[in-house]
Amino acid sequence: MKKPTGKPTLIAGAVVSALVLTAAPASAAPSTVWTVGPSPVGVSLSNGANVVMNVNGIAWTCTKSTASATWRSATGNPASIGTFGSVSFAAAGAPCSSVLGNITLIPTTPWTFVAQDHTAATGVTKGYIGDIDMKLTVGATVLRVRGKASATYTNATGRLVVDNTAAELPIVESLNGGAAFPVGAGLVIKADYLVKKTGTTVVPTITGSNP
Repeated sequence: MKKPTGKPTLIAGAVVSALVLTAAPASAAPSTVWTVGPSPVGVSLSNGANVVMNVNGIAWTCTKSTASATWRSATGNPASIGTFGSVSFAAAGAPCSSVLGNITLIPTTPWTFVAQDHTAATGVTKGYIGDIDMKLTVGATVLRVRGKASATYTNATGRLVVDNTAAELPIVESLNGGAAFPVGAGLVIKADYLVKKTGTTVVPTITGSNP
């Protein structure tokens, strides 16, 4: 009696592998057409939860934060689909506070909203807030940060969530910052904004496609 050669097993394995490769879906192409509804649209943003920031573990909280922007349809990847004309991280009687005392944040706008990825099944667009330029003052310490902050927008809820890494938003100038706030250290922002068409309760939408 001859011993099995193993060829049937090899052939079967090759067939299965070919079927798996054939059945595997191709990776979705990045979106290059971005449709904002309506477009262009003026939007207002207000924090749905406290905005929390930190540098080297030193944190502060802003209980009131607002912004205004214009969003529009665009093409490309990444694509600039929004421009922030004003951003505020405090209000009368509601300063940004920390263990070091109140912190004043003065943004220099415009900032941009850049789209990079869209998931149709969830209606979520991933990208970042770009061209961030902001001065921070606490006591005798004055800092300046420049860079971007990763963000996601969800159509169903109208929420723009900002959650960046320290490397994205470094300190580029530091006066009396010492070891706590040196040049090169990063500012981390965690924020959750509710977005509405200005003066209404309408939630704008963003969709990305690759025709």
